[in-house]
Amino acid sequence: MLNQLKGLALRLEELETQLAQPETYADPERLAGLTKERKELAPIVEKYHCLLAAQRELEGLADLFSDPECRELARLEYDEVKNLQVRLEEELKLLLIPKDPMDDKSVILEIRAGVGGEEAALFAASLYRMYAMHSEGQGWNLELASLSETELGGIKEISVLVEGEGVFARLKHESGVHRVQRVPETESGGRIHTSTCTVAVLPQVDEVEFRLDPADLRIDTFRASGAGGQHINKTESAIRITHLPTGTVVECQDQRSQHKNKDRALSILRSRLYERAVREQAEAIAGQRRSQVGTGMRNERIRTYNFPQGRVTDHRIGLTLYQIDAVMNGDLEEIIDGLVLAERMEKQRSQ
Repeated sequence: MLNQLKGLALRLEELETQLAQPETYADPERLAGLTKERKELAPIVEKYHCLLAAQRELEGLADLFSDPECRELARLEYDEVKNLQVRLEEELKLLLIPKDPMDDKSVILEIRAGVGGEEAALFAASLYRMYAMHSEGQGWNLELASLSETELGGIKEISVLVEGEGVFARLKHESGVHRVQRVPETESGGRIHTSTCTVAVLPQVDEVEFRLDPADLRIDTFRASGAGGQHINKTESAIRITHLPTGTVVECQDQRSQHKNKDRALSILRSRLYERAVREQAEAIAGQRRSQVGTGMRNERIRTYNFPQGRVTDHRIGLTLYQIDAVMNGDLEEIIDGLVLAERMEKQRSQ
């Protein structure tokens, strides 16, 4: 590991040198690649330097063991620094685990109301608000692709593109069934209901990564429904694309341009089919085995939001937070950090 870290430190020095050269800025694509690589290496190398400093300090403290006057104090400090060294080594092992190649992708976020009727639809709207507020806090951009609402303001299903750096790495573990326990807004008797919503987080893949055969597609146009004034009702700008081999259907009607809706629908379809292919491959290889973090299968209940107790519990990592208001307002950092760490630890165990 130390040899690998030394190599990364040398590579970071090379990157710093290249980024200091004026000619690098003449090639925007190369500049972006170098900048991205430096950003990924910098925290690893910084922690590596902390490890080297701890090792040097341990050597110096060990030399004091032979001094009767300093021995006791030196041993106490030695134990503290030794614990630091062990912790740094474990953290570096996790950082050196190969990344998921999709981690840097933007995502298609899809939320669907499940069991619970109108209450499930209202909770789907709450989940969308939660993710929208979280995305805003992260500096990510949201673009609506399609939306089906209920008369009471709930959401039957919604599909949005979330664009930003490393979005898939942070949101991929949100896939699954989200359960809510609360007194519904539509219930006057005060009874607690249990409802569910399904969340799917799909990495956005381009045509080079997953090519669609035009012969497998049926593309229909239709008039969009919902808000939008006269224009949205007079023009057939909405797009429905059906992937004939799998029966997968994608609709997109948010954009006023039929061309833009088609591009967005193709992007969503490509992501869905890619995710399906990856999932089927993983199931074939792993059989019945599932990792602690899970594969995001839709039938897995991953999280419970209990409003009467003010509690949010992620069942995969056993994390319970009694701050449901903050979570529903987009404060997901502690949950996401725990899931990312669990994923890395699982990968470490499987290596």
